[in-house]
Amino acid sequence: MTTFDEILIDQDPTQFHNDDIETIEIELVVLDMAGTTVKDDGVVERAFALAAERAGIVPAGPELDEALDYVRATMGQSKIDVFRALAGNDDDAERANDAFEDAYAEIATAEGVEAIAGAEDVLRELREGGVKIALTTGFSRRTCDILLDALGWRELVDVTLSPADAGRGRPFPDLPLTALLRTSVSRVDAVVVVGDTASDMLSGIAAGAGLVVGVLTGAHDEVTLRDAGADEVIDSIAGLPRLLGLDEA
Repeated sequence: MTTFDEILIDQDPTQFHNDDIETIEIELVVLDMAGTTVKDDGVVERAFALAAERAGIVPAGPELDEALDYVRATMGQSKIDVFRALAGNDDDAERANDAFEDAYAEIATAEGVEAIAGAEDVLRELREGGVKIALTTGFSRRTCDILLDALGWRELVDVTLSPADAGRGRPFPDLPLTALLRTSVSRVDAVVVVGDTASDMLSGIAAGAGLVVGVLTGAHDEVTLRDAGADEVIDSIAGLPRLLGLDEA
């Protein structure tokens, strides 16, 4: 079983103090999907634009541009919550979310689903290291299942969670904490949370995860991730085993 050092953090969450160290056994890694383990390549934005057109909640032009800016800023959050904010009422939000899920499925079916380079190898390394794995998403269970089946990852992970499975989506702590409960992890600081958005970072921090890691293969840049509280930022999920010391195990 691999371990990481629990490092006491001063007021600046990106600055580590290396003189007060307790070795914590890593029990669970919580991984985001789109942008972290699964390539996005703008599919979320394209699906949103199609959904806005089909559901009629945002007209083309400046209003759509503003809505897309909001979608980018809230990447990682529950899609139904994003649509509630844009539509202003639950009925329109539900209709728009259904249209989004349809559009995403259409694009994924037409163009295929591809993993981030090295992601599957990381899943296998984590399992071989005795670490449990949770895949989480802001998508619905329907879209989550499309991605899992396309990639063939069901047997590689211990639990998969959408916001509806946990109670609330990001930036709330529900997804990591539900993953902890479902996998019978003994303590929150034995959990590592990894994602490509500020919402992923905020969710991990709110859950009390021992390590919150940002990756640069998705929606947000290093400054945004660190401003949201990331302990570490790596180029991609492929660098996670090295960060966690799995390559030394």
